[in-house]
Amino acid sequence: MNRTRYWSWHMAAGVAIFVLLGLHMTTMHMGGLTGLFVADRTLESVADPNSQARDAQLSMTAMYILLLGTALFHGLYGLRTILFELTLKPATEKVISTVLIIVGFGLFAFGTWAAVVAHNAATLAKG
Repeated sequence: MNRTRYWSWHMAAGVAIFVLLGLHMTTMHMGGLTGLFVADRTLESVADPNSQARDAQLSMTAMYILLLGTALFHGLYGLRTILFELTLKPATEKVISTVLIIVGFGLFAFGTWAAVVAHNAATLAKG
């Protein structure tokens, strides 16, 4: 039952990544065309003023953190599934699961910290 639930979450994370990555690509690489989340359309989407304008918005910070979490879960659960197909001993599978959980939470904490620091710096620079 747990495997089915985790696999369903894995598939849902793939769909969420598709949507969130589409939003990310639209805002980061087509901001000049769409005008979404850009402070100055005459500059490139990745220019500092536009980047700081996005970072100052709490919704963008939340989107980055959500994208990070779903991508980490999707990728690490997929890696775990591939490794488990090697028919390893149960003790080895438990070690692999534990290591991937620790690595996943560590990377999520670091990425969240970076997104929050960028948001705070952009908010302070904004004035």
